[in-house]
Amino acid sequence: MSELVEIRDLHFSYSADGPEIIHGLDLDIRAGDYIAMIGQNGSGKTTLSKLIGGLNKATSGVIKLNGRPVDDMKVAERVSTVGYCYQNPDHQIFLNTIEDEVAYGPRNLGLDKESIEERVVQSLEAVGLLKYRKSEPYFAGKGERQKIAVASVLAMRPELIVLDEPTTGLDWRDSRNMMSLIRTIHEAGHTIMIITHNMRLVAENATRAIVMCHGDIQLDGTPEEVFRYEETLRKSFVTPPQITQLWQQVDNKENIWLDAKDAIPFFTAHFDIH
Repeated sequence: MSELVEIRDLHFSYSADGPEIIHGLDLDIRAGDYIAMIGQNGSGKTTLSKLIGGLNKATSGVIKLNGRPVDDMKVAERVSTVGYCYQNPDHQIFLNTIEDEVAYGPRNLGLDKESIEERVVQSLEAVGLLKYRKSEPYFAGKGERQKIAVASVLAMRPELIVLDEPTTGLDWRDSRNMMSLIRTIHEAGHTIMIITHNMRLVAENATRAIVMCHGDIQLDGTPEEVFRYEETLRKSFVTPPQITQLWQQVDNKENIWLDAKDAIPFFTAHFDIH
């Protein structure tokens, strides 16, 4: 897989005399990754994702998208490479109909009416809201508004889609539906980065987990690899899923290992957990 994002010696502060939020960070994101960014509030996860999307400008260091410095790219080029979904979808929604909301980005790219319509239809079909295209988004539930925000980003056809806490405020069913949608988007060829505090979602969905603490990366690997480093996770204020913690206790005693995706059905089958 090719390098979609390259970051070298990245530093960031919100003001010249303010504290540094990101400290000399290096990171590569490959096309096709499904990344979970994890760490306590204030660790730098959201700040880093906004820097990647060009929403904030680095104090120093280099961010490249497909080999080009992000600061040299026009807005249309950036949003066609990185799409950002805010934690609160109401920060993105501001038009009177769902279809207008989804069409806003492509329209500002200067696309013709036929291309805009094609993107609106495809994006709303992807999130299951095509039949509601004429509806007002403000009357939709939280889960539906999240989908509208995702559809608006999909319509720009970015290579990398960043979703900040995509399940916050959703009930169990809407959370499962949202994660299923993200998985479908990933399988369709998009690179995914989710920012989340839900470690079970990380274990069940991500192929790569990045742990941040105090503006730097502490761990980077598969969820199964990352969840092994109990001391580093503890110092980063990250708690692995309960099922992983349970299996680690078994592993420590019997020198065997089962990853988080396999541990759940294993314990369900052997210990009658439902």
